Amino acid sequence: MTHPPKSSAAPPPSGSAGAAGAPGIPAQPHGRPAPAAPSAPAPPTRRTAFAEGAERVRAAATTEPGRLRIIGAVLALLVLGFGAVAAWQTSTRAAAADDVLHRSQPLSFGAAGIYRSLADANTAAAGTFLAGGQENAKTRDQYEKDIREAAAGLVTAAANAEPGSAAEATVARLNRLLPEYKGLVERARTYNRQGYPVGGAYLRYADEKMQKHMLPAAQALYTTENRRLDADYGDATPYPWAAIALGVLALAALGWAQHRVYRRTNRVLNRGLVAATAATTAALLWLVVGHAVARSGLDGSYAHGIRSLNVLHEARIAALKARGNENLSLVARGADTVTVAGQTYDAHYYDFDKDMAVLREALSEAARLADDDAGTAPVTAAQSDTAVWQRRHAAARAEDENGNYQQALDKVIGAKDATAECFDGVDRGLERAIGHERAEFGQAAGDGRDALALLPQGTAALAVLGAAGSVAGIGRRLSEYR
Repeated sequence: MTHPPKSSAAPPPSGSAGAAGAPGIPAQPHGRPAPAAPSAPAPPTRRTAFAEGAERVRAAATTEPGRLRIIGAVLALLVLGFGAVAAWQTSTRAAAADDVLHRSQPLSFGAAGIYRSLADANTAAAGTFLAGGQENAKTRDQYEKDIREAAAGLVTAAANAEPGSAAEATVARLNRLLPEYKGLVERARTYNRQGYPVGGAYLRYADEKMQKHMLPAAQALYTTENRRLDADYGDATPYPWAAIALGVLALAALGWAQHRVYRRTNRVLNRGLVAATAATTAALLWLVVGHAVARSGLDGSYAHGIRSLNVLHEARIAALKARGNENLSLVARGADTVTVAGQTYDAHYYDFDKDMAVLREALSEAARLADDDAGTAPVTAAQSDTAVWQRRHAAARAEDENGNYQQALDKVIGAKDATAECFDGVDRGLERAIGHERAEFGQAAGDGRDALALLPQGTAALAVLGAAGSVAGIGRRLSEYR
């Protein structure tokens, strides 16, 4: 009897991973191992909104309607962007032009007025002192008026000064010094009426406080306000280049869109796009021409107004300082001296000569800047009075240096042929010239501001019309595909 052959393969050991019936392992046919359990699928990558939008734009760009929608959106955005930037830039310039006319120039003029009032008060105080017990009521009233005007100007300056600024500190300092100065002048007047020589010392002390502390502070305030005025001019006059560039770009895009429509349809005109082009062109021309007119007016107001006013203020202040030094030279009677290059001079006569040199130079510059007869005539009259003043002053100085005090006093504050008449003539001429130049400034600056008045609203409205026209024009082409 034949037996079947035995398999040489040994049975798997007990507990082997391949053993049938092993715990947790199902039996597999033909001894194959169990397949691995399938892993969970990875979550899809989340796309950003920008990527999805870009994909949609690419998909839309493959069809003509989609391309037309993109073109319409770009045209509308360009035109609206031009209008928005134009409105923003012109509104800031219009606001700066209004500040030039109604804020910074009046404040600069007011600061110059503070300086003039203080200098004039100092001059009037010296003139009142020279009159002694027979002081002139007119001169006394002028002194009081100057003090009131200076105080009122400081109130206005304080109300417009920025908190913590240098202007605020300067105004506070002047407000502190003004009562001190006035107190010294009143003491000088009181002692002078009683015949005490100490009155002259108090007046010289008051003059020193004015010359070394108050007038430099007033000059600093005037300089600060002039810088503010220059800054407002700088904000009002630059061309709105960003708006102009966007306007040109929008017109170029509208031209390209119309050419594209013509090439694809052989239609010469698309009414919507033509209307958009007309509105954008009108807005751009208004922007350029309106700003050119405004710039011309503002530049004219500076060249023929502000520059002349600055020179005339300088001349008026020099005249006031010269008159004050002329009076104080008689008050001091040689007590105040200055040494220059080894030579000793009367300090007030020396300062008088310097002030008169400044006055002559400023009057020459004012005559050069005057652009009409109304502006030239008062300056010419002031120059004539200045020449007479110098001759009369030389005669009064000669009398004083020869010890003829009363004769010198009569030639300075006397009723006839005194230097006081010349000073009054110079001051009246300068006042008329300042009034004329200020009117010229107001006219030119007002014209410049008015040229910008409706520009922000107008360009914005035309841009909206242009955007609507571009959308309507593209929409007309889209309707042909429906």
